[in-house]
Amino acid sequence: MPFLDSDITVLDILRKGGGMTVTELSECLGVTGTAVRQRLNRLLEEGDIHRERMETLRGRPRHCYSLTTKGRRRSGENFADLAIALWQEIRAIDDAEMKRGLLQRVSGRMAQLYAGKIQGKSVTERMNSLAVLFSERRIPVKINTTDGVPQISVEVCPYPELAEQDRSVCSMERLLFSEMIGETLQLTECRLDGDCDCTFQVSEPDANKMVMQIEPVE
Repeated sequence: MPFLDSDITVLDILRKGGGMTVTELSECLGVTGTAVRQRLNRLLEEGDIHRERMETLRGRPRHCYSLTTKGRRRSGENFADLAIALWQEIRAIDDAEMKRGLLQRVSGRMAQLYAGKIQGKSVTERMNSLAVLFSERRIPVKINTTDGVPQISVEVCPYPELAEQDRSVCSMERLLFSEMIGETLQLTECRLDGDCDCTFQVSEPDANKMVMQIEPVE
């Protein structure tokens, strides 16, 4: 389901104000209660908010709406500056083995965050599950098969500022996808080289096949 600007506004208000009722949100937004309920229903379906029943001394019970963990991540909290600063510190490490090991640990830790969200017995099923997960984060991903080899094509870089500074972020993304899919992947196309997408495919045993290799250190 598309993420609307009006939904972002509701999430931001709830992030700042905590739990709120339909009436309180209606006053903040300057719209009718019906319009607020439509937005809340969308956010409930997406798992961005949860609803808690509140008993009152008189009249009908009311409901209080507040953010879930997912909702907090999608609201106004932005850690891009922190990510860039941390990445710059990783780049500053001189020891190549230490840097490589750190990238592997970071990729593994990120994969753990998505544990349980990647489903499927086959590689293609797990790739499709990954595509759904990334679409929730507004990162368009396509799953293709070329010559019988499954591929992940990322149409928009999740880390544009980092990738422009250091191509080793592509290696971290490859390690992340490999951890999530449970197969070793190779980067065969990259937007930084003028390709339309960044494409990752399952490694093939054919050693003669030319495949781009990006090292995590320069």
